[in-house]
Amino acid sequence: MTDWQQRLRDAAQQRTAQVAQRTVRTVQRRDGARVWVDGRELIDFAGNDYLGLASDPRLARALRDAAAHGVGASASHLVSGHHAAHAALEQALARWLDAPRALLLGSGYAGNLAVLQGLLGRADHCIQDRLNHASLIDGARLAACTLHRYPHADAAAAERQLAHGSGAGLRLLASDGVFSMDGDVAPLAALAAACARHDALFYVDEAHALGVLGSTGAGSVAAAGLSTSQVPLRLCTFGKALGCYGAALVGDGALIEHLQQSARPYIYTTALPPALAEVAHAAVLLAQNADAERARLQALIAHLRSGAAQLGMALMPSSTPIQPLLIGDNARTVAIADALRAHGFWVGAIRPPTVPPGQARLRITLSAAHSTADIDALLDALLALAGGTDHAH
Repeated sequence: MTDWQQRLRDAAQQRTAQVAQRTVRTVQRRDGARVWVDGRELIDFAGNDYLGLASDPRLARALRDAAAHGVGASASHLVSGHHAAHAALEQALARWLDAPRALLLGSGYAGNLAVLQGLLGRADHCIQDRLNHASLIDGARLAACTLHRYPHADAAAAERQLAHGSGAGLRLLASDGVFSMDGDVAPLAALAAACARHDALFYVDEAHALGVLGSTGAGSVAAAGLSTSQVPLRLCTFGKALGCYGAALVGDGALIEHLQQSARPYIYTTALPPALAEVAHAAVLLAQNADAERARLQALIAHLRSGAAQLGMALMPSSTPIQPLLIGDNARTVAIADALRAHGFWVGAIRPPTVPPGQARLRITLSAAHSTADIDALLDALLALAGGTDHAH
């Protein structure tokens, strides 16, 4: 056995021992909150389709119409791949988020790499929440800057790290707006004030907030009452509440121009297919006018939390569609998720390294496509399988 084969074997054995092996399950069909997997219908409480747009027939029609004019962009944006559909989508995003400019990228992961690689170098400092998305951590490592990680949602600790990094190089503070595994919202106003006091650039990843929080669904920055002058750069992804694919950086015009000229994940990759840009544009317009869906979503969140409390299930603190139920043990978390799937419910079993050791959880996510009956049925199944407060800490 070669060295690399031995390494792969050892890693696989370790994953098995820690109950950390992931399984890819193939969705055969999706209709709102219903999915068909292995020939079985499941109610999906695992995805991020917060507004129910992923299978919206209006977006399906937009895709069919757009595809009639071609599919691929054929090149990167700076070569010959920047189409009218891309320009229109960037302008629509900038208007929605009340910012000067937007810049399209293929994914949120690429967007975070683009920002940190494009703005930071060895002499610079990146200050991040300890529970930030992995792409933000990877972006800082790629930039070779000094990475500081403060305790989760601790604005005072973030400010101490900003002060510690003063005197040399650029300081950039990056935070998720809504944290993907906990569902809580970052203390953005306090973080923005700390950045202003220490002349630091504030960057917010809006992946799980766009379409859900703020007036017209403009995200966590808008919900906090902050402007582009206070948060000069935001990442917006299209694969969650917007129900499609792609991402964009939105913010200060000079920052966007610099990233367009220097960010490698933007320069050296083929542009998003124009047909997908047209679908994302349609989704932006739908999301802006989805006040009824947002109100319904908030009502469903309240219904889940109230029902869980009545049954003795302590959901983690969250006012967003991400409602985690902490279990702790990897094997028990997987066992409950498997049993839920056998009962017709798909709930994510989240384990380390996605979350810290000992904090494995069921990540329950809600969509405007769910009904209160769906939630009641899930709660009944959870009560039978998780046993109330005995196993939900």
